[in-house]
Amino acid sequence: MLAGLQEYLYTQFTNLQESLYQALIYKDRYLLILQGLENTILIALFATLIGTCIGVFIAMVKYFAKEKKALRPLEWICNIYVTTIRGTPVLVQLIILSTVIFASVRNNFPVAVVGFGINSGAYVAEIIRAGIAAVDRGQEEAGRSLGLSKLSTMRHIIMPQAVKNILPALGNEFIVLLKETSVAGYLAVHDLTKAAEIIKGNTYNATALFIAALIYLIMVIGMTKVLRIFERRLAKSDNR
Repeated sequence: MLAGLQEYLYTQFTNLQESLYQALIYKDRYLLILQGLENTILIALFATLIGTCIGVFIAMVKYFAKEKKALRPLEWICNIYVTTIRGTPVLVQLIILSTVIFASVRNNFPVAVVGFGINSGAYVAEIIRAGIAAVDRGQEEAGRSLGLSKLSTMRHIIMPQAVKNILPALGNEFIVLLKETSVAGYLAVHDLTKAAEIIKGNTYNATALFIAALIYLIMVIGMTKVLRIFERRLAKSDNR
């Protein structure tokens, strides 16, 4: 019985070696994985930058529209944007961008970046708005009583405190965005998931998909640990 178990384990190990060889080494397929990983990271990074800029703009519009009636129409447009983006699937948004709005664009990589950035912007806007709302209203009143304008109060008093509230949530948004980029392959973008699917189609083996899943998991665990370090440092600064 022991000999049979050893033979079974040896067979499984040999099959695993062959699967890994076919998925990574044969014809330098690991280069497909690396290229897909690079594109995945670039899409997530640029989309995060775009989403952060959009989110900050919308949050500021909502904040200042309380006193400036001229901003009310713009606030209304921002509310429609946030509601629409958060209420529709990101994949549908990407397909609309690639087949309707940017139908003439042949390289869908920038389309994916813009699409994920627009999608992320709606969530970042709510994160920043919630972070600002979490700051005690007495802080704003104190700033205004000192003669500061609403803009100066936001810049020097409200925003520094709000940043501490929103950094963890922004980190989580980046992690979510990184995983969401796995649907970029529907736009023929060579991301990590698409690379794994290509290898799977050539090898008729799902090993590449498991490798991609492992890479995603490692990245998420790494970013989560970095996020926890930032949270601990922020907590220490609050206790000083």
